[in-house]
Amino acid sequence: MKICINTNIFFDLILKREHHKEALKIFNAISNHLFTGVILDITILNIDYIAKKQIKDIRDFLNLINDTFIIIGVNNKSISKALKISNNDLEDNLQYICANENKCDAIITNDKNFYNGNIETMSSTMFLKRFF
Repeated sequence: MKICINTNIFFDLILKREHHKEALKIFNAISNHLFTGVILDITILNIDYIAKKQIKDIRDFLNLINDTFIIIGVNNKSISKALKISNNDLEDNLQYICANENKCDAIITNDKNFYNGNIETMSSTMFLKRFF
């Protein structure tokens, strides 16, 4: 199963937010090849920009992500599609469009306002209840 992981799942993990235990289980399942994890290239940039203000050695974590996940990129076509979605969060729209273009089976996000199109979108808790 190919799953796209929203940026907020990584922040749950590294900033030890409410759903950090679920995020760790998902990360470990992807590391152990139970699922194929997909992220956008901008996810790496967002993690670096936000987390390095709070975590000293974020580069080690970024290397781990780079070695574990398939990283997909955005292009003019995907940005055009994302801008047409009637959701105000362009980053979420891009994640949805790229997940769809890369034939992901599901998107894991803890964002309650994430765009819900034709790819199954579920929280980290819902994902674990369903697959573990």
